[in-house]
Amino acid sequence: MEQNGAGGGHLARRILVVDDEVTIAESVAARLRAEGFTVDLAHDGPGAVAMAAAVQPDLVVLDVMLPGFDGLEVCRRIQAERSVPVLMLTARTDETDQLIGLGVGADDYLTKPFSLRVLTARVHALLRRVDRAADRDGVSIVVGDLRIDLDQRRVWRADVEAQLTPLEFDLLTRLARRPRAVLARERLLEEVWDWADAAGTRVVDSHVKALRRKLGSDLIRTVHGVGYALEAR
Repeated sequence: MEQNGAGGGHLARRILVVDDEVTIAESVAARLRAEGFTVDLAHDGPGAVAMAAAVQPDLVVLDVMLPGFDGLEVCRRIQAERSVPVLMLTARTDETDQLIGLGVGADDYLTKPFSLRVLTARVHALLRRVDRAADRDGVSIVVGDLRIDLDQRRVWRADVEAQLTPLEFDLLTRLARRPRAVLARERLLEEVWDWADAAGTRVVDSHVKALRRKLGSDLIRTVHGVGYALEAR
């Protein structure tokens, strides 16, 4: 476990970077520090969990393949203690692996090799989303048997509460604000993730699949070649 700080002032956001490839971790850290972030480093599973508990980061950049235990377990343990945005890094392109990552609480993923510019843009986008959620007025949305409490960030369907990740909650809320309206994948990327990238539409698909598993396969309708609509009943 290794800790590194950067001078970004007392208001600087803190990011934990976890990767057992030291060269990659240090390159990512250097780029994020140049953006004004304070950065901490860890290089294995146990060290990452301990560091997250110690420094309470605003965001975690997390590699899937780690010694000790893998990034999926790290994400699961971190999210069990405190909700924090997680950007996962993976060398694996299989959609099942990505779904597992999203299912344990990751908000987004990048496949290696990746551009530091793209990674930085994703970090900024995730943090903007967190800021928007913090500023949201405390109201509820009711669509059929679906109830969303925006103040408490809780969701029920047919009076059964579902445990959603922060990004799943934001995606569901965006769809629920316009029930039955078809929202394009690209629009959802812009409005929920704060970035527009055609290659990223699979992220939307993965989160929709996760929502269907938790809330029922009939809740969100796929409009092939376009996007998704939330169905009221």
